[in-house]
Amino acid sequence: MTKTTTLLLLAALAAGCAHATGGRAGEGTDGARSTGAVRSGDANAPAAEGAPVARPEPRPTPVPALPVTFAAVGDVMLGSTFPDETGGQLPPDDGRALLVEVTPILAAADVTFGNLEGPLLDGGTSEKCKGSKSGRCYAFRVPTRYGELLQAAGFDVVSLANNHMGDFGDDGRRSTREALDRVGIRYSGAPGEVARLEVRGTRIAVVAFSVSAGTNDLTDIPGAVALVQALAKEADLVVVSMHGGAEGADYQHVPAGVETFYGESRGDLRAFTHAVVDAGAALVLGHGPHVVRGLEVYRGRLIVYSLGNFATYGGMNLNGPNGLTAVLEARLARDGTFLGGRLHPARQERPGGPRLDPAGTVIPIARQLSREDFGAAAVEISDDGTLAPPPPAAPAAAPGA
Repeated sequence: MTKTTTLLLLAALAAGCAHATGGRAGEGTDGARSTGAVRSGDANAPAAEGAPVARPEPRPTPVPALPVTFAAVGDVMLGSTFPDETGGQLPPDDGRALLVEVTPILAAADVTFGNLEGPLLDGGTSEKCKGSKSGRCYAFRVPTRYGELLQAAGFDVVSLANNHMGDFGDDGRRSTREALDRVGIRYSGAPGEVARLEVRGTRIAVVAFSVSAGTNDLTDIPGAVALVQALAKEADLVVVSMHGGAEGADYQHVPAGVETFYGESRGDLRAFTHAVVDAGAALVLGHGPHVVRGLEVYRGRLIVYSLGNFATYGGMNLNGPNGLTAVLEARLARDGTFLGGRLHPARQERPGGPRLDPAGTVIPIARQLSREDFGAAAVEISDDGTLAPPPPAAPAAAPGA
């Protein structure tokens, strides 16, 4: 049988079927097209010829919100023109290579944070150091052009709430904000000052606290709670930065109660962090002690008590634990739940500048500090730096079991 003959036979069969049913193929016996549509006023009658067909709207497949990835580091001071105005305390090649090794990690995150430990300022006078002998007063003055180095490395937001941002008074604070504005880096530090960002529709608020004058006050816990509660009503994720705690190798542990250093209150960090999480903070990032401290998960939220010295060129002690640092990578669900992350180990050697550490020296230190200070609430830290929430607590045994 040829292809033409086969097609003729099929056409004849189709015509016969249509005659037997009283209409065209696909129509009912009254000639109306059988579409399943209903005529107006008749719930059971078929629709008229040519009437529009009612079809259910397709439901979009829900797409789960992607986690937001944060990268965070501790103290950043890229070089100072004070007291040496000749440039002797500035990095080689004007700092162009200072952050190159860690830039791929910083730039890959959705939001990258650091503590800017010193004003961006060209010129000016430090009232803080007037009358002090050389080498007895620590003040930093970072060239304003170094804001471009921060931008090139991937920084999105910085804390200005620390004890060195006021080294050159209001002139330094104003110049810093102007320099950051020019390169599009957001900041928080002054009372009520909040940095706002958005990642894939997730609204993020970053607010920074310290014990220094002219900043959001770390020691005023009720005030901090009120501020975080207000931000939690308008943002999906609230990130709190804190510059507090005693300084140096002897202060790697997080004690209970208020810490003091040289007679100054440096805050009750355990009380502060838990209070702001209770108020709605999703992530707490600590810096100030110049050493790495432990990591805790409280109510499903990550608290990092100190990330140490990250990029502090010249003029800072980098001996022993003071030279160990890390880039924190943390993934948060849109509701703030800590999902996991990684500590990327690094270190600084004089005169400074972060270098990735293949030996991972800081990892077992951070793990031990976390376990000793926070027990079952400690973040799980693997040998390669992978971070995971602590396992859920085992259910209590039934009485008499």
